[in-house]
Amino acid sequence: MSEDAEQDDRTEEPTQRKLDEATEKGDVPKSTEIGTFFVLSGLTLALLVSAGWSARDAALSLRGFLMNAHQVPSDAAGFYAVTSKGVMTGFMALGLPFAFILCAALAGALIQHRPLWTFEPMTPKLDRISPMAGFKRVFGKEAWINFAKGLAKTGLVGVVLWITFWGEHDRLESFVQMDVQAMLPTTLTLTIKLLGSALALFAVIALGDFVWQRFSWHQRQRMTKQELKDEYKNSEGNPEVKAKLRQIRAQRVRKRMMAAVPKATVIITNPTHFAVALQYEPGMAAPLCLAKGVDAVALKIREVAGEHRVPIVENPPLARALYATVEIDDEIPVEHYKAVAEVIGYVLRLKGRRA
Repeated sequence: MSEDAEQDDRTEEPTQRKLDEATEKGDVPKSTEIGTFFVLSGLTLALLVSAGWSARDAALSLRGFLMNAHQVPSDAAGFYAVTSKGVMTGFMALGLPFAFILCAALAGALIQHRPLWTFEPMTPKLDRISPMAGFKRVFGKEAWINFAKGLAKTGLVGVVLWITFWGEHDRLESFVQMDVQAMLPTTLTLTIKLLGSALALFAVIALGDFVWQRFSWHQRQRMTKQELKDEYKNSEGNPEVKAKLRQIRAQRVRKRMMAAVPKATVIITNPTHFAVALQYEPGMAAPLCLAKGVDAVALKIREVAGEHRVPIVENPPLARALYATVEIDDEIPVEHYKAVAEVIGYVLRLKGRRA
């Protein structure tokens, strides 16, 4: 019940990071039916390609041995020679079929997933030796599903084989009267027919099991809401911490701006919303923006400017345009040169008259 409850809590789709971690641990969707299908395909192909000449070569070797058995020395050297030739004959007869089957088995594994090297499945874990965990593996939901699939597969294979044999029952009855040499081609034909029927069935079974295994694997990777939040915190950072850092950075920038306001040549403002502090000295290519702000920050800029007797000029269109287009410590854009030059010229003339 606890396992089902835990699975019910996993309502969120897995993230790509979760899927990648599962893959790195060796937890990938695998269908044994795909492997069975490919092995049967390799066996069928091996019989079609090599059964004829392999059987002939083996028969010729065996015939030669039986016809000349009386000439084989009975000492150790003769026994070694006969054994070596028998092993070589068996290897020549069975080597190619085994190669076909091995390649087919590797293809069945590679078609499901890329090669993966991990020692995670071999790592000792306490839950593997836990009696309760073992009971769940044997009598759990997944075990009952596999048991039902095994029964259904066995029943379907039995039906297919019975139908195939029933179509050949007349030929099977004549086997008792056949010569051994004539029986081999018939047996090969019947075997290939049986394998072909089994392949057609296993193609459907393998496809269905492959879809089921991927669906089941994806369901196992689903996450709880808490896991999703924890992963977001680990990958993107804690939102509360990030907000605090942004606040600290904004405070530092504000302090630096306010410290630079007394060096400004002029403060261009919109009386209630915007304030931009500009500095210009002879030799500069263009005026620099020392500070800017809206609402409370703009009010603070005007207060600091008033304390240090920095001229304040109200020009709402220019204040809004400068706030939108210039960054702190940057020169003003070319399109504002004329308007800013008029303001700074006015301020310098005003200072001159005061002097």
